[in-house]
Amino acid sequence: MLRENNTLYELTDTDSPAETLAEIKNILLLVDPTLDPSPIEKIFEDIIRLFNGKFPGYKASNTKYHNLEHTCASALASARLIHGMHVQGHVFSRRLIQLCLIGTLFHDTGLIQTEEEVEGTGARHTVGHEDRSIALMGKYLAEKGYSREDIRDCGHIIKCTELFFAMEEIPFASEEVRTMGKIVGTADLIAQMADRNYHEKLPLLFMEFQEAGVQGFETPLELFSKTEEFYRKVARKRMKNELEGISAAALHHFRERWKINRNLYEESIKSNIRRMKDTVTESFMQLSIISGGGGK
Repeated sequence: MLRENNTLYELTDTDSPAETLAEIKNILLLVDPTLDPSPIEKIFEDIIRLFNGKFPGYKASNTKYHNLEHTCASALASARLIHGMHVQGHVFSRRLIQLCLIGTLFHDTGLIQTEEEVEGTGARHTVGHEDRSIALMGKYLAEKGYSREDIRDCGHIIKCTELFFAMEEIPFASEEVRTMGKIVGTADLIAQMADRNYHEKLPLLFMEFQEAGVQGFETPLELFSKTEEFYRKVARKRMKNELEGISAAALHHFRERWKINRNLYEESIKSNIRRMKDTVTESFMQLSIISGGGGK
């Protein structure tokens, strides 16, 4: 049994694609001991090549926030949620488990530039990158011999990561596909907001927003100050309503896999929010001191 004070990232280092993949395979064996991991292994390898600029026709990923580590963290979160729901009694087909993980691995690939795209960085595609990700996934899976149904369902799963897109507008082929979409949509959010380096990465996200022309944040500090509001009014609301509280399944995973009776994603998110608030408070205090000193 692990120590009770272990944190989320002491379990698996998502900075290491190899360690992340190994843990995903461990989790898949807990869900289905007969599941063949080789298709996921191959796609995982190609995703690493894609992000590292070794995939034909594409540059290396140059968005500092939405990077390979985030993709690894999201894929691991999806596997953990699948396992948590399995522990709760949900039964998923091998096909949909595979498509769920493929969708997670491809969900931010639309932010990677083609060799013909020479201006700026991939952040220019922040708005609408989900559709670019779906297009790239479709081309890749078609070349690998996947069916049109697989490509369609995987596309609908990826679409669930588009934060302000209403899920009722997605024509899921089945309730199982919808559930996998909710898993990936949830995994994307919790992996992002529970990131151990979330505090340090927010200025990088601000830079991506600036290049993409996203409105609402004039300075990195303003992004810091609005993080709690974003979590309460957008992320947590979406996870509770449209994504139907699937994030709670993580508790069952951590309890079964690690004998830790806590939802470590929830703990990490709350810790990050506290750090954001402390940073904003300290910054305003420093500004107040400087302003006061300047007036003497």
